[in-house]
Amino acid sequence: QVQLVESGGGLVQAGGSLRLSCAASGRTFSRYAMGWFRQAPGKERELVAGISWSNGSTYYADSVKGRFTISRDNAKNTVYLQMNSLKPEDTAVYYCAADRYSDYVRTTSRFGYAYWGQGTQVTVSS
Repeated sequence: QVQLVESGGGLVQAGGSLRLSCAASGRTFSRYAMGWFRQAPGKERELVAGISWSNGSTYYADSVKGRFTISRDNAKNTVYLQMNSLKPEDTAVYYCAADRYSDYVRTTSRFGYAYWGQGTQVTVSS
């Protein structure tokens, strides 16, 4: 089992920045691909960024490319999501997730990720 705990959410004005953190404990976190998902009210949960363990390669949804940056520190068992130039449409609950079956980002589907954090609210005001 892997336990994931997100932090860093909050209220920010449009154009502002936030940095989310996801601290992992339990089994071998560093061998799992990690992802940040978000879910807005009435919408599907979507992958916004993912990072591989093996070579650090990354995936970004088109809606966040150039604004969000995902990174990981395997020594600290932590993955980060730096969010810049935030927009009101970025408002959502953000979840950290781990894919226990792969060390690279193999899927954008939420069903490919076995471990989830409790989520952290990000609200961007206009």
